[in-house]
Amino acid sequence: MLSSIIKEHQTKQAAKRIVQEQKRKECIAAANDLTQALVDHLNVGVAQAYLNQKKLDAEAKLLHQGAINFAKQTQQWLALVENFSSALKEIGDVENWARSIENDMKIITDTLEKAYEMTQEQPSSNMQ
Repeated sequence: MLSSIIKEHQTKQAAKRIVQEQKRKECIAAANDLTQALVDHLNVGVAQAYLNQKKLDAEAKLLHQGAINFAKQTQQWLALVENFSSALKEIGDVENWARSIENDMKIITDTLEKAYEMTQEQPSSNMQ
């Protein structure tokens, strides 16, 4: 009887070990599945973040290139405006120079006319 109880106990223990081992394997498989699902989920997020970063890098490069082009165009416009301003100053200087010459010529003309009139008046007063 004792031997049958021991055998029965050992049989039950073996059955429990088998069930426990089976449950342990299922638990390990479920943990592996969960871990794989979490890793896959994280990998999708990481992959999306990587793609977004690549897009941002490409956009940043385009923006940088656009900024460089804008700076070049701005410098060209500034140079053109400066040249235009210089040309306007030169025109103003030429205009002032022309006015000065014109005033000098009027003074010379007036002086010559007065001198001519004086020479015309002198011979007539000498003749009388």
